[in-house]
Amino acid sequence: MADPVYIGYTFKVIPVQPGSEILIAELGYTGFESFVETPDGVVAYIQQSQHFDLILDSINILKSEEFEITYTFEIIKQTNWNAEWEKNFNPIVVGDQCAIRAPFHDSFDVDYDIIIEPKMSFGTGHHETTHMMIQHILATDFTNKSVLDMGCGTGVLAILAEKRGATLIEAIDIDEWCYLNSVENCSRNSCQNITVSKGDAQLLDTKVFDVIIANINRNILLNDIPQYVACLNPNGLLFLSGFYTEDIPVIDASCTENGLTYIKKFERNNDFLSRLLYCSSILSLIEPTSFIISLGDV
Repeated sequence: MADPVYIGYTFKVIPVQPGSEILIAELGYTGFESFVETPDGVVAYIQQSQHFDLILDSINILKSEEFEITYTFEIIKQTNWNAEWEKNFNPIVVGDQCAIRAPFHDSFDVDYDIIIEPKMSFGTGHHETTHMMIQHILATDFTNKSVLDMGCGTGVLAILAEKRGATLIEAIDIDEWCYLNSVENCSRNSCQNITVSKGDAQLLDTKVFDVIIANINRNILLNDIPQYVACLNPNGLLFLSGFYTEDIPVIDASCTENGLTYIKKFERNNDFLSRLLYCSSILSLIEPTSFIISLGDV
């Protein structure tokens, strides 16, 4: 596989929060694949083949009077990526239970110490959607569960699912680099129950799972929800993330049409990112900031 060339944007954001989180959310919609938060803002990466001159024109926060954002950018060859992310990548701890760190960081005294070398893959825990998915997994019983991680990126969610007790896990990503990176990270964390594949929802066929995790963008979610439903066991859980709060009505409608029941929604920075969880025969509605959906009895 030829080494892809990336463009790295270094953004300085005032105030840093919630500005950086909002910026990451918007950049994710335009094709940026990897993000590293810094004390001054965020560094974002996009493949040069996906980049175009006016790519930032649709980023609304850059026009907001509430934030002062400046940026520079440079071309980064894949061979320079390790040095680049090591320079910027800081470990994170979620809920005092799960640490996500690089191989060169010291270990943490937590229940789940996960080692990730993200390279150009999405999913270090810094991005809102990944961070919230980790919170959801920590709050859910995965003992002896079968799990699908769609759009696995670095494999961090699949790895955490295994550490939480899942016994059969499939991790799928359409991107070649993400696929290879997930394989590496699963090995790095001594995972025994994860199978990583390159592809999309067409790989699912007649497979069934107790839990499906899909941290992808709105359009792919809407296209694939019927397939997810077909692959959910009765009382199975579907975790959805990777979209804006304003996308919830259309996603909720699609889930309802496909026999899913809304359980709860988590949200960080109300107007920008949400996480939905749906399940298969749980009828409950919780506060409007976190989202679980459930598949009705069939």
